Amino acid sequence: MAPLRIGVLGCADIARRRMLPAMAAAEGVEIAAIASRDTDRARRLAQRYGARAVHGYAALLERDDVDAVYVPLPAELHARWTEAALRAGKHVLAEKPLTTDPVTTAELLALARASGLVLMENVMFVHHPQHETVRGWIADGLIGEVRAFRAEFAIPRLPDRDIRHSAELGGGALLDTGVYPVRAALHFLGDELRVLNAALHSTPGRSVDIAGAALLTAAGGVGVQLTFGIDHAYGSRYEVWGSEGRLTVDRAFTPPADHRPVVRLERRSGTEQRELEPADQVLAAVRAFAAAVTSGVTSGARPDAHVLRQAELVADIQRLARNTLSAVS
Repeated sequence: MAPLRIGVLGCADIARRRMLPAMAAAEGVEIAAIASRDTDRARRLAQRYGARAVHGYAALLERDDVDAVYVPLPAELHARWTEAALRAGKHVLAEKPLTTDPVTTAELLALARASGLVLMENVMFVHHPQHETVRGWIADGLIGEVRAFRAEFAIPRLPDRDIRHSAELGGGALLDTGVYPVRAALHFLGDELRVLNAALHSTPGRSVDIAGAALLTAAGGVGVQLTFGIDHAYGSRYEVWGSEGRLTVDRAFTPPADHRPVVRLERRSGTEQRELEPADQVLAAVRAFAAAVTSGVTSGARPDAHVLRQAELVADIQRLARNTLSAVS
């Protein structure tokens, strides 16, 4: 079977550090071309992978030796170049968030379906097997009936010139780190989530939110608390609290490939730590995308079933937080 030939739009940090090495390691995937507005930069990166360097994103989309496109551009540019790629007949793997509003997300999903193309948002953590293990334990009644869910993801302060500090480029904590706990809630509780209240916080002189929190409810009255930020000590965890116990996962969203996940199980009978096998979620995400293309799975079906509902919930958090946006020193 011919390999899936992927073209990369840009030389973003996440492409260089994580996605390109995973694509190079994935069976049945070929890095065909890398585009940049800086030809020399594209050439230096392309040489590492035996790929062709292309000047400009539009030129890459015109190539007939590219089957699919990876979009690691700033969030505000995702919609423009995802649409252009789909209209050029390319499957698309786009960094999260797919777009900055749910209407545009819905339009792109509809375009992909109508074109018979795969459109996948690159939320990598959902492809790590540790979360399926946790879901299986919940389904088996290990903690009884689910009563509450809590998730948090925050990272240390970014350099002042980082694009995630730019409102014009779709920056801010909610769109960068907030997507993770929102998707985690969807992953474990399903689409019937409703945002009850939310708050976003900024610092003087910044045009984007650097921290936020949201309170939601899920089917059956399950309470949901989400916290996120881009000016914090690192935190990456979720907790599922049941009628008979609770499960807690640390390093939940961005574990290294060699990390051995540990799930903490607390019940009346005592507390235990369950160690799981390590897994490379970046490589798993690339494989999921390639498998979707190979099997003809179009957007709206797995592996990206929650992308539109996620966009709607993020918009709801933004709307409810708008009147409470506060500045913190």
